Amino acid sequence: MKRKLAILGFGQEGKSLLKFLRRSPKFKGSKIHILDKKDGKDYLSQVFSFDLIFRSPGVPYNLPELKSARRRGVEFSSGTKIFFEEYGGKIIGITGTKGKGTTSTLLCKILQAAGKKVLLAGNIGKPAIDFLKNGKKYDWAILELSSFQLQDLNISPTIAVVLDVFPDHQDAHLNLKEYYEAKANIGKYQGKSGRVFFFLDDKNSGKIASKSPARRIGVNYRKFKLFNPQELKIPGLHNFRNAVMAANVAFSLGIAAKTIKNVVTRFRGLEHRLEFVKRIGRLNFFNDSASTNPHTTAAAIGSFPGVKKILIAGGRDKVDDYSPIQRALKKHGIHAVILFGENKHRLQRVARDLSKVKLAGNLKTAVRMAVGEAKMAGGEVCVVFSPGSASFDMFRNYAHRGEEFKKLVKKIRF
Repeated sequence: MKRKLAILGFGQEGKSLLKFLRRSPKFKGSKIHILDKKDGKDYLSQVFSFDLIFRSPGVPYNLPELKSARRRGVEFSSGTKIFFEEYGGKIIGITGTKGKGTTSTLLCKILQAAGKKVLLAGNIGKPAIDFLKNGKKYDWAILELSSFQLQDLNISPTIAVVLDVFPDHQDAHLNLKEYYEAKANIGKYQGKSGRVFFFLDDKNSGKIASKSPARRIGVNYRKFKLFNPQELKIPGLHNFRNAVMAANVAFSLGIAAKTIKNVVTRFRGLEHRLEFVKRIGRLNFFNDSASTNPHTTAAAIGSFPGVKKILIAGGRDKVDDYSPIQRALKKHGIHAVILFGENKHRLQRVARDLSKVKLAGNLKTAVRMAVGEAKMAGGEVCVVFSPGSASFDMFRNYAHRGEEFKKLVKKIRF
């Protein structure tokens, strides 16, 4: 049946959707329109005229025009929803505010080391829809799922994994209730034969898991014995917790303990996530540009106990509460904080009573200031770039921001 279709948002997933729709017999003969904000401020003016709109995750679910279109009977879908409807195999979905990429990648590597054929997609790497009808068979599909991908989903994965969940994306969701409800879709539509894993010590993780009718499996990292934080190559308690979660899911699938430990203890982490960049003299530089939330910056501050630290932070606000950074500074101490970006004055108020604070006009100046402070500190120093804020004030995305930081570090000469 010919239908009038639209792809809303023409980034990576939008382009993948266009390829899929053009070759799908289900949509043969349908006219496909592209709606993208690059086409001007009126790009949503015709949303009411379509039968079916595929929303890309970068387009907020609750834009007034989209809410009005739903009321008028326009159907909405997404690349993620199509994948769930058409894949037909077993899916592990992983969500949480942060740690999704690390946990998804670790679990994928563990299963592959055990001889399983695994697809890794979603909010990491290629869009899941690219793997449909590619002629390959997989034992498991692992999808990293953001709140934006989950928001209009009415299908849940075979196994759901809920990591730590805390306030985020307040710039895109109507309120925190909407954010948590979107996360809950990961398990809400599971059958009783499914499983949902969650952290016992995180109340939001538990609340979200409780929305699932499937078997709920609580994970307690404090009682985990197979490996300890000191055996990991990735620093920080948060990384240990995520490794423990990946290991528990792998155990449930019958993977041998030896295989799990071998993979986890050799894993060097992902780019832009407390990524070691370079050692210059006694200065160690870490790129944590994927930190777009104060909770992750707090975790970064606590990842280097007993070492002098200099924090570079700042960017664009996307949350209202920066108290996690304040608590981390108070608990762990820090030699100096270098701030840049739109919210540097706001962050200055958070940090000024707990550390020496300097303001920079841009990232290049911030790095130069950090090096100067590190030299004065003497001894072993970790310079940690963990912005705790969105990147869009000065950069295309967090990856662009991280690449620029690494370029600046590699140019440093003493």
